Amino acid sequence: MYQQLFCKVVDSFPSKKATFSISALAIAIFSTACTPTRESSSATQPITAQSPASAPNQAGDEQATLTMAVIPWQVTTEQDKQLQPLADYLSQALKRPFKFQITKDYDQAVEALIQGKAELAYLGPSSYIAAHLRDPKIEPLVSPINRDTKRPWYTSVIITSKTSGIKTLQDLKGKRFAFVTKLSTSGYVVPMAKLQEFGINPNKDFSLVVFSGSHDKSKQALAKGEVDAIADDRRSYTEQVKEGKFDPRKYTIIWESVPLPSVPIVASSKVSIELKHTLKKALIDAPAGLIDPSGAIGAGYTLVQDGDYDIIREFQKRVPTK
Repeated sequence: MYQQLFCKVVDSFPSKKATFSISALAIAIFSTACTPTRESSSATQPITAQSPASAPNQAGDEQATLTMAVIPWQVTTEQDKQLQPLADYLSQALKRPFKFQITKDYDQAVEALIQGKAELAYLGPSSYIAAHLRDPKIEPLVSPINRDTKRPWYTSVIITSKTSGIKTLQDLKGKRFAFVTKLSTSGYVVPMAKLQEFGINPNKDFSLVVFSGSHDKSKQALAKGEVDAIADDRRSYTEQVKEGKFDPRKYTIIWESVPLPSVPIVASSKVSIELKHTLKKALIDAPAGLIDPSGAIGAGYTLVQDGDYDIIREFQKRVPTK
């Protein structure tokens, strides 16, 4: 059903300043003018135990460092280094220091946002929903546009080693499998829903289930022969193939999901409306070729809203989280 509805998406690709809305049943793409203000925001104070992350109207707050917590999509050291050009651009565009904080896991990124240790966070759709449940004032601002598809979505895939003999989902029974984390949309929630659809219970039907903690670590486990198959993000896999880190002749994709709304950049409930507008415009106007927070070369950003992630909420209803 989801696949049929997604296939109705228009073929023409609008400008970066378009607003994309993905409902629980379909993706509808439509254009709107994007003219957020560049006026100075009510900036934040440095993150300390005594002050909230975004306390407005205090002396020196215009120079306070903005922090974006980022889920560990890749190996942390590589991700941190690759994000420096984007940090430099945002520092210049916002006229204040800006830094990324690569968290050790998805939960820590959510906690940083909830507890006010970061004004912004780059969260997977499922981890965004988890944060939003705890604080409904948390708001998604923009999401990256996929360079290959030129669309603001991505897909989940199940990848297997060709030497494993796995050709179908049913062949996974008795094999070793790696998910990312239960807060990962492409690395757990969506593929888990598909496995359940086929009557597969990983806890009973797999000889080993691993939660690696990041997409990179899942691929490393597959490359080392520690597991026979993994759940992954198609873009993450494709990027590593392009970089020569993964030999596609040794692996095969046996399943791919419907398009999923792209990973959002999310603002804390303490961030002012003015700062949100300024951030949106800075990211949408970002020059081509910058690495996005996932570590991939993106094709810009597009506006998103909470309702775009309702389709992920539908998947979550079908998947156990404990």
